This record gives sequence, structure tokens and C-alpha cells, in this order.
Amino acid sequence: MALMSILAAAGVAAAVHLAPVRPGYVVDAAHPCGGYPRLPIKTIGGMCAGLVFGPPPAGQRPSQRLLHLPRTLLFLPDGDLLVVDLGSWDPGEGSVWRLKPQPGRQPALTKLLSELDMPHTAAIGPDGAVYVGEMSRIIRFDPDAPDPTSTVQTVVAGLPANHLHADRHPLSSFIFDRDGSLLVNVGAPSDQCAQPPDAPKATRCAEAEGDPPLAAIWRFAYRGKGQWAKTPAIVARGLRNSVALVRHSSGTLLQGENGIDVNDPDFPYDVINRLQPGADYGWPYCIEMATAAPLWRGAGRRDCGGSWRTAPILLLPPHGAPLSMIYYRGAMFPKLEGELLVSLHGYRATGSRIVAYPVDPSGAPLTTARPSFAVYSRNGAAPVRRRYRPGPAADGQILTPGWNAVSGLRPAGAPVGLTVAADGALWVAEDRNGAIVRFASDGAAGPKLGARP
Repeated sequence: MALMSILAAAGVAAAVHLAPVRPGYVVDAAHPCGGYPRLPIKTIGGMCAGLVFGPPPAGQRPSQRLLHLPRTLLFLPDGDLLVVDLGSWDPGEGSVWRLKPQPGRQPALTKLLSELDMPHTAAIGPDGAVYVGEMSRIIRFDPDAPDPTSTVQTVVAGLPANHLHADRHPLSSFIFDRDGSLLVNVGAPSDQCAQPPDAPKATRCAEAEGDPPLAAIWRFAYRGKGQWAKTPAIVARGLRNSVALVRHSSGTLLQGENGIDVNDPDFPYDVINRLQPGADYGWPYCIEMATAAPLWRGAGRRDCGGSWRTAPILLLPPHGAPLSMIYYRGAMFPKLEGELLVSLHGYRATGSRIVAYPVDPSGAPLTTARPSFAVYSRNGAAPVRRRYRPGPAADGQILTPGWNAVSGLRPAGAPVGLTVAADGALWVAEDRNGAIVRFASDGAAGPKLGARP
């Protein structure tokens, strides 16, 4: 398909002054989005996507890419942005950068910390300091210091690491609770707690049943003055991957669960759980509402519909991979005010999007009748919608209905960290393509923001 036809199919403005940006984005510098080169990401009407920072232009070597796997973003009081770059899935290659936005030209990017071990989350603590989660510890540092590295202090040490296996669930994602306590993801060290082929058939998983258990949320109580308890309490267990955590102003805690990895593209659904103290959400034995996981079916196994397990409050698209959740607060998109935004990072046909869900006064997503989810094609056509199997679900509003790969136009998006700027713009760390994207208001025609399917 010719480039003009691709652009027209994607709802992008006429192809004038377009410049290729590796590894595949084509930007429109003549029709900027909020001062940044417009990206060919099809959004809901009233919104556009601008490229704040991306991979090197054509002619530069891929090794010159400064941001390799940007995962989370954190605005500082002066308007600069901290970018946490996981680096790679090998230890010691992560970093933290300070990005100074400069609409109309390349931002200033300064490396503050390097040689970190798979860093993921950055947040402001109850003492006003900046905290970063590495694979097996949480640190704090001063980004304004002449030498930020010299200010690094370990706050929580000894978190489980996963250097010896392929799964990446124990990334130290965390949030601060209302009392300043640290709630930390301690993800499952495997997919379904598979037993060795020559081992007796087990009825319990040691990873989930240990003391303390893995696949859990650990809570480090705040002692004040920048100090936390050395020994954690267990908030909830049976959670395979809790990278996406969010707290509502009402106190509600939500967790986005990445389901197990199987070849079936329609199974299982990812879910959102409401975290309750002491609750068990079923990993590795159970998935979805009350379904036994494939490796834990049969006699002597746990009853997934039993009272021991707390069921999810919302089904998400299968293999969508929720990696970030925030409640939108901002003036730029008033129809999104208070809604839950979820980034679906997944590499399969249900990923590459940001979805908005209306919520009730407690912050829990509202369900809808006869809900469906979208599945992307590989050719840029409109997504196909499929009905959810029985269970609590919602259509949601897809803010990025055209972020699947289109040859010659754009790669598939991989949104991770979401954050809202002071002006209400939505900033997104897009790790697969090493990009920082800003979603802003736009007068383009299209489905109106807030219109539900």
C-alpha cells in the first residue's frame, strides 16, 4: 500500500514534511501536537499524540539509542521529568534520566544514575524524596544534587530477584499507601509454578505457600523520618504479577494482574483485583473468575470457586498485559476526569493501547452490559470486537484505537508508565520503541472524547 493510502487509512493528516524515525514511526513536523512532532497513532477524537523523545533518526546506529526500555515517568516540581530506563533484562544496565521538555526541539536529556539492576518504578515519598525500585531493593536519591549517585541510599533491601530464570515478575514496582507505607510487588518467580517432570504430583505450590510467600504484595510499614520496617507484612497473596498498582483517594487499592502465558490468544483474561488485607487471589491454582489453571487441574486440587479465593472485580482483554494504572486528574480532558486509565502493553493482538474506565465513588471500574474487547489486525484495519465470557467486564474507552503496527508508518506501541502533567496532558513511556509520547488535546475530527462504544 502506498504511503498516502496508509496515512489516509490511519486517519493521519496529509503526508507533508514527514520524516522517518527508527524503528518505524513516521512523524509529521508540519502539523505538531501540542508543540511536538505528530505521531501517526490514531486516537479518540479531541486527542493527538506527539513525540517528545524517540529513537535515533535514520543513519544512526541502533546502539546510539539513548533510552532502551523506558518504563516509568515522574514529574519533578520544576516540570522536568524523571525517566526510569530498565535498560535490558540483564542486571546492571538500567538507568535514570532527567528530561527537560522543550516543545519544538529535542528535549535536554541528562543521565543521573547508571548501572542499576532492572529499575522500574519512581515515586515521591512521604518525605518529599525521590524513590526508585530496582530488582531486589528500593533506593532514594536527590536528583538535584551535583552528583546524584553520591546521594543514593538503600531504603528496602533483600527483595526477591529473578536473575536465574526467564520470568520477570518480581520487578520492584511499588506505591506509597496513605500512611506512607511501601506496598511492593513481589511477583511470581514462574508462570504456573510448574513441577519438575520427575517430581511427585504436588497439590500445593511452595512458591505461593512459603513464609513469606512470593506472588504477593508485601507491606513495609512507615516508621517516619524516611525509615521503613525491615520485615514486611503480607497484604495479599496469589498475585502473579502486580506491576500495575494504584490507590484511589477513597483508599481503594487496585492491582492489574497479568495472566498466565499460554498459546491460546483468547485465554485467559487478564484482570483487575481490589486488594483486601489477607486475601488470596489464587495464583498459581486459579485464573479468571473460578477457572483452574492448566497445570493445576484434577483430583486433589483447589476449588477455584471456594471461599478461600477472592475473585477479580473486572476482566481485561486476554494477554493485554496491564503494566500501569492511574486515575486521571487534569483540566485538558475533562470528560476523563476521575476515570481509571490502564496501559495494555501486551505483544499480542489485544495490546498496544490505553483504555479509560469510568469508576464508582470508591474508584472501582464500572461494569457494562454485554461487554466486549478489541482485537487488532496486522494490516491497520479497525479492531474486531469480541464478547467477554461471563464475568464482570466493561467496554472501556480505547484512547489509542490505532497503535498496532502498520508497515512504513508506525510500529506496534508498547505503553508502560502513565503520568499526567500539570496542564493535564497524558505522558507515556513506550518501552519497546524507546519513546516518550505526550497525548494532548487536538481539534481533529473523529469520535468524540467521552463517547462510549
